[in-house]
Amino acid sequence: MRIMAFDYGTKRLGIAVTDPLQLIATSLKTLHPDAIWDFLTEYFKTEEVVTFVVGSPRQMDGTESQSAQHVRGFIRKLRKRFPNIPVVEVDERFTSKIAQRTITESGLKRRLHDKGLVDSISATIILQSYMQSKSS
Repeated sequence: MRIMAFDYGTKRLGIAVTDPLQLIATSLKTLHPDAIWDFLTEYFKTEEVVTFVVGSPRQMDGTESQSAQHVRGFIRKLRKRFPNIPVVEVDERFTSKIAQRTITESGLKRRLHDKGLVDSISATIILQSYMQSKSS
């Protein structure tokens, strides 16, 4: 049973999942947001997800950012389509910057401008954050 995390954007949606034992978070994929529903339908044919984690965009002062309305819409659709899977929101401040630093430090600097890679790594960071908060 896996946990799946999303870094939602209006152009790209980064996805990360845990292993079945929920020990390791791994980048899975980046999709256009419209493609997520077909992807999830196919994914659920072979994998079980027990929790969705969605990055919640926040300003530096903790208030919602302008893109929060889009994320709330995505969460509403997730809850409607998959009512038996709980949705947890996690503060996603700085995840893109951390993802870019991770790419640079891993030696993939030439891929730093690959926004899909940044989004999927951001989803992994969101998932790791959730897992750490759960174990604390």
